[in-house]
Amino acid sequence: MAALAAAVCGLMLLAVAPASADPSTSDWLKLRRCESGNRYDLNSGNGEYGAYQFTLRTWQGLGGAGYPHRAAPAVQDAKALALWRQRGWQPWANCARRCGLH
Repeated sequence: MAALAAAVCGLMLLAVAPASADPSTSDWLKLRRCESGNRYDLNSGNGEYGAYQFTLRTWQGLGGAGYPHRAAPAVQDAKALALWRQRGWQPWANCARRCGLH
């Protein structure tokens, strides 16, 4: 999966940086492709769920209810942005590094 992630991310590196401080739509897409294959409904059985591979503890800490992979994409996106605003790319360090997100 790492090689696929690097290949997918590598294709996206030409995206223009956003004007705002928040990550761009293309940055989030790169991250989702690396983390979950861009599948919001992913439950891989490893204790991480959804497009951003949230743990239940992190999800609940962000005010999420139920399981992340059962939440609407817009809810997962909003929780990912809230987490990013708290901790930057650190929660997704491996994929962020592979995709050139800093």
